[in-house]
Amino acid sequence: MPALANTSPGRKQENMKEGNERKKGKEGKKSKTSRVQGEEFFSRDAVAVAKAILGATLVRRKGKKVIRCRIAETETYHGLRDRASHASRGKTPRNAPMFGPAGRWYVYFTYGMHWMLNLVTGADALPSAVLIRAVILEDGTILNGPAKLTKYLGVGKAFNGKETSPKTGLWIERGRSVSSLRIRASSRVGVGYAGPYWSRRKWRFTML
Repeated sequence: MPALANTSPGRKQENMKEGNERKKGKEGKKSKTSRVQGEEFFSRDAVAVAKAILGATLVRRKGKKVIRCRIAETETYHGLRDRASHASRGKTPRNAPMFGPAGRWYVYFTYGMHWMLNLVTGADALPSAVLIRAVILEDGTILNGPAKLTKYLGVGKAFNGKETSPKTGLWIERGRSVSSLRIRASSRVGVGYAGPYWSRRKWRFTML
């Protein structure tokens, strides 16, 4: 005959407590994962994404260290006709990630010394990307330049073409939403070569 189970009130309370703790652990893991923005979020118009990620959290995992920073400034590069965009020259080995799926990183080297971190957006074969220009660290420090933030986060060529995902060590999570009244639109930086029309497009977005 099998032994009778311990059904005392004290034992029941312990079982319920253990069950609740396991449930909370699963829910916590699920909620943390659900904050991560995926391909569907990024498969939209580049201008919309550039505004939407203001206030979002850029996360970099380096070994056991996790760095979180709030995105404060972005720039849009959209389509083949945008003469300020690398894509205006057609597809090349360098800009190939721009022509691929949304939710990937486009990381390129410029001026022989700096890495630029861009997020691929829009539909496949429509080359668009958003440059992350500035972030705010958790201690309030502002990294106000794309080269500063890639250097601080340790971002380089290895991320080029990789998915924006915890699996790759670099991803974006939902943050506090930013009202349109707190977003300033202005001309992009250093694109005078693109001509009057494209250089004056107000595709640079700053969180106020």
